[in-house]
Amino acid sequence: MLYYNLFMDPQSEQHEYCPRCDANLTLQKGYSNDLPYWVCRGCGEMLINPNIETEDDIVWICDKCGQMLNIQDGFADNGGKWTCTNCGTVNMIDGKNLYDTEEAYTADLHNPYRGLTDEEALEISSYREVNPVGGRPNVILVEEPDTGKLYIKKYLTVYDKSIYEYLKDHPVDHMPRILFLAEGSNCLVVIEDYIEGQTVGDLIVSKQLTKRRSVDIICQILRILLHLHGLPDPIIHRDIKPSNLIVDPKGEVYLLDMNAAKWYEPDLIDDGNYLGTRYFAAPEQVGYGLKASSAKSDIYAVGILLNVMLTGALPKEKPAEGAFRDIIEKCTKLEADQRYSAEELLRELEKVQNGGEGNG
Repeated sequence: MLYYNLFMDPQSEQHEYCPRCDANLTLQKGYSNDLPYWVCRGCGEMLINPNIETEDDIVWICDKCGQMLNIQDGFADNGGKWTCTNCGTVNMIDGKNLYDTEEAYTADLHNPYRGLTDEEALEISSYREVNPVGGRPNVILVEEPDTGKLYIKKYLTVYDKSIYEYLKDHPVDHMPRILFLAEGSNCLVVIEDYIEGQTVGDLIVSKQLTKRRSVDIICQILRILLHLHGLPDPIIHRDIKPSNLIVDPKGEVYLLDMNAAKWYEPDLIDDGNYLGTRYFAAPEQVGYGLKASSAKSDIYAVGILLNVMLTGALPKEKPAEGAFRDIIEKCTKLEADQRYSAEELLRELEKVQNGGEGNG
């Protein structure tokens, strides 16, 4: 629950002037004297409409929809929580969250540590921030002061927490090990291993990929997917793309970013929450498939990726040649059931890599 510490407006019945700076409120964009409260654009004073009956000079605001709770029937501020009658959000009442200005409220509203315990916040702050990664403010390279070891800190707003919890307890080879998880009011904070190397995107741009190396990288990706897809409850990655793959100095491939990942649900006929990256996401991930995401959704992305690695372009722009063209066409079939499994695709690519023709 968030509070504003406000002052009743003592002005005339017109309610047009700020009691602090005498600004004409009617000239301020968005102002209306029938609003339950207003923040003066001149001085930042927070004003409760005198026509609103409140027991004190605090505006109680719903965390989700921003509605004023004071004016909702039956509202009381002494019960520890209140369920907003507008959107149904349960707002916790905590006297520590009292704000004198809108700026302070807005800043805390976007604070990634908001809602964490003191112990969790202390653990996260023990890592020294080095710099953002790839220009993304929510992905930060951090250093453990005692050891000098580097890690990645992420603030995630799109995620399935249960997947991150599973991977923390059951690390997967060639995926970053998760050291720490904490979920606050605004995001999930993750501390994971830093993988040194180049993204596949970097290798494509710098033209460092031969045909053989491209196929080797794809085969390594498929072995990671074999693990994820073969779990008792399979995990679908749903965002395989050049920037989510790191090749370390030894040539080992690592699969990153589980933000879009989901558990496979065989009876689900639609994802509902459509996630993925344009051109790489399978049709079912964006609502155009015949069923929900499955292991075959990751194969679609792998097929697109292979074509981009071989030709520098999408299949529709410049398809690969020979056996690779047939393989990629099968990977990217509209109907998921017609695509390879990770095991089948790995077998086909190994056959081509070893001099066989492959059967598409």
